[in-house]
This record gives sequence, C-alpha cells and structure tokens, in this order.
Amino acid sequence: MKHNEGKFQGAGELELYYQCWHPEELARAAIAIVPGLGDHSGRYMNIGNHLVPRGYAIYVFDLRGNGRSPGQRGYIKDWKEFREDVVCFLALIRDREPHTPIFLLGESLGGVIALEYCLKCPQGLSGLICAAPALGEIGIHRFLWMLARLLNRVLPRFSLSTGLDCSNLSRDPEVVKAFQEDPLTHSRGTARLAMELRRVVDWIHAHAGELKLPLLIVHGTADRIASPGGSRDFIRKVTFPDKMLREYEGGYHELYDDIIKDGVLAYTEQWLESHLSSHPKSLTTA
Repeated sequence: MKHNEGKFQGAGELELYYQCWHPEELARAAIAIVPGLGDHSGRYMNIGNHLVPRGYAIYVFDLRGNGRSPGQRGYIKDWKEFREDVVCFLALIRDREPHTPIFLLGESLGGVIALEYCLKCPQGLSGLICAAPALGEIGIHRFLWMLARLLNRVLPRFSLSTGLDCSNLSRDPEVVKAFQEDPLTHSRGTARLAMELRRVVDWIHAHAGELKLPLLIVHGTADRIASPGGSRDFIRKVTFPDKMLREYEGGYHELYDDIIKDGVLAYTEQWLESHLSSHPKSLTTA
C-alpha cells in the first residue's frame, strides 16, 4: 500500500489537507471520501485497509475547519463552500487517476455534502455511497437549534459544543476512546453551519427524485446521532432504480468503525464490484 498526503486549493483558494492510499498495481477504481463534522482523514483506515488490497485507491480530505485543514471549527460562510471544495477535490483525483472510475463516499455530515453535490453536478461519478447521512433528526438538544436560529443572522460564527455523546459513535469502546483522545477531532458547531445544514437537508429531500446515480446508503438502526429515519424517508423519494438502503440492526453511527464493520465493509465491496462489472451480480447478504 502506497501512502501520500498533500494540500489542494478549495473554495476561496483555502489550502485543504488530504491523504490517499494506493494499491501497488494500477487502481481499478478510486473512492473519494467526505468525512463528517469533527472528523478527519486519518480515521478512515478501516476502509483503506479493506479496499486498497482489493485494487481501490482511497482519497480523503479534511473538511475546512476540521482536522489539518484551516478555518474556524464547525463554521462555513455558505454551503456552496463545501460543494466547491468537493469540486476541487474530485478535480485533483481525476488529474491523478484520469481513466479510473470514481465513487463518492460521504459519512454523516459528509453524506449530506456528497448528496447535495451529486444532485447538482453528478457528472463523471460512477456511484454514491452514504454512511449514516444526517438527513433526519440529529442528536442535538432542541435548545441549541433554537439558539442557532436566533444567532445565525447576527452572530453566525457563534460556536458551542454540539453536545453529541461520543459513546454513540460506535459499540467498540476503543473507537470511542480514540476519538476522545484524538487532538485532530472536535465537537464544535456554529449557528451558521446549523442553519445551512437544516436548509440543505430540506432541499435534498425536496429534490430526491432528481438523483441519477447508483446509490447505496448504509445506516445503523441504533444510530442516536443521525436518525435512520432520514435515510428511509430519502430513499423512498428516490426514483432512480439503482438504489439500496442497507440497515444494520443495532448498528451505531460509525458503521465502518462499529463492531460489525467487517460485514459493512464486505457489503460495500460487493456493491462496488457490482457497479464495476459490465454484468452486475446480485448482492448477497453480508
């Protein structure tokens, strides 16, 4: 496995940090990963360790204000900054993997970013994977949502802890401990990000019928950070026939880091393989 890291210019020429892992041979496909809020590229090695030996190149970048990327923690001026960052990130990958199919994978907030991107500019992608996208109720106290609405116009950069319980990330206590002790993770959110997220989630649900890409959503039924109900509602509205919602009974928020990660990774690999094949095979239960 070959590892590289570097920076690329996102929206407003902000220098964003990314990492990538390659197989020793020519990559069969590239997976572009968009992390969740407070997360960073170094926490996706389970996906890399599973898929890179199978011929996939993995690219992950740190969202603005997250990980090693600059910017205020948990703040964006406008959602289009996220979208333009993805545009720039995919341009980097296409430049390095010019003849390779590219799949976009977003987790949590990253799932919302990926969905909004694919609804507006899906060209050049072979498929979309969303892991626990934040499309429904989020485990944040109602008071914080009310406060964000009040402050959005006058103090959009006002920042508070999201109050999300880290123990709800995974049923593996070592994963929770590692997140809590990781100096690159955070739990901050701003009034502007909260309101932009609410606005964009509503827009995504209203335009679900316009999605024209193969879609896989994986979600744990015991996710208390991003309700699986949001994924169920969204998938029902998608009219494109190549869609799949795979729910994992008892699964927590970070399925690729949960105690059932091996099964989730195996199913994700099956889905990817079926969309690389010229004669897609039926998926079996992992």
